[in-house]
Amino acid sequence: MSGMFVDSLRNRIRAMNTLWARCVEDMTLEQVNHHERAGVLPIAFSLSHFMRAQDQSISGPFLRQPMEWDAGGWAARVGVTVDRLGREETVEQMEAIRFADLDAWRQYQARVIECTDSVLATLTEDILSEVLLPQLPPNMQQIFCAIVIGPGAPLRKLEVLECFVYQHGLRHMGEIEHGRALVGLQGMTS
Repeated sequence: MSGMFVDSLRNRIRAMNTLWARCVEDMTLEQVNHHERAGVLPIAFSLSHFMRAQDQSISGPFLRQPMEWDAGGWAARVGVTVDRLGREETVEQMEAIRFADLDAWRQYQARVIECTDSVLATLTEDILSEVLLPQLPPNMQQIFCAIVIGPGAPLRKLEVLECFVYQHGLRHMGEIEHGRALVGLQGMTS
């Protein structure tokens, strides 16, 4: 790894988080909670699923503290109807997710991005090289990150940022852009 790679990763995550901050600026609670039809998740799902995954990825491995979601009592503050991450649940279960307070959600999301920025500011090659797990557990062998690192390879802090934050965030931003179109809003980039 080189300093250029560390800078690039830092810049990519910051740029992606800029899109996440922008995406909720002009949305209404009704738009966030809009449920197009059976089998289609509301924007609230993509927001909750990814931002909580970013929170988990930053809080534990990098900050060694509880998730902001739990520590700040955000489930109650946001008034989320399904307080689950959405990795183990069915689409049908997660279709029911709704927010009651979009301003509280914006505050939570801003806090997660703030925590991520604090980690990015101190990022070094040595930090990224730290091994968190000798290999992914069996229940994670089918996720995207398993394909990235390969069978039997260790999970490093690099992969946490690259897979669970950056690539995961871009994937769900695509869902949000599609969801925004369904409720009459424009996408986040040209």
